[in-house]
Amino acid sequence: MSAAAEESHKHKKPKRPTAAFYDVDGTLISTNVVHAYAYYAMNSPMMSKKLSKTAGLLASLPAYWLADKFDRRLFNVHFYKNYAGFSEDRLVVLGEEIFENVIRPNIFEGARSLVAKSKEQGHRQVLITGAIDVITAPLADFLGVDDFVANRLEMKDGIATGRLLKPVLAGASKALWVRQYGEKHGLDLDGSFAYADSGSDIPLLSVVGHPCAVNPDFRMRTNARAYDWPILNLK
Repeated sequence: MSAAAEESHKHKKPKRPTAAFYDVDGTLISTNVVHAYAYYAMNSPMMSKKLSKTAGLLASLPAYWLADKFDRRLFNVHFYKNYAGFSEDRLVVLGEEIFENVIRPNIFEGARSLVAKSKEQGHRQVLITGAIDVITAPLADFLGVDDFVANRLEMKDGIATGRLLKPVLAGASKALWVRQYGEKHGLDLDGSFAYADSGSDIPLLSVVGHPCAVNPDFRMRTNARAYDWPILNLK
């Protein structure tokens, strides 16, 4: 090696790590946060509570649908009020039950292979979801990802208030979180990947150099075609 080449090699910047960020609901699994709560409502040990919770959920579905279409953050803020009064311990147990009975059977067939292939390529694996952390943690363990971020319920004296701690993860706030996460961990976001299904997650995909629409809704599919993003079907 010549002296010039050796000097250039010495000053060459080390390659920064990359990551793959995954939305969860609709992207890796076919269920969503409403299905998770419905499981609790339908399986409450007390018949009176089961009937009231289920009736309340059914009555609220039209409002939830509108809130979700209008503003995903607004939907999260209102929907998680359903968890007010849950103890922290009960939420952890419920999270495990929901994973085993609702989430695990509904993981898309291609989801595990997508994560495994990305992991083999050396990317850090990160889930980013509007679901709550106690429900997401078992899925993160099952998929063997490196990290995850999810919404967190505010607790007072070990009891959920029904309010979410900031940041409320939805839409553009996911994109901001990825940028901050990338800075914190020295990631090369231009070399990183992101996967999502919903048009509300277009800002998330726009943060990385390799966006990919997965099982896309109409808005996401239209945007993916306009920007020539890859489209995957994991169903």
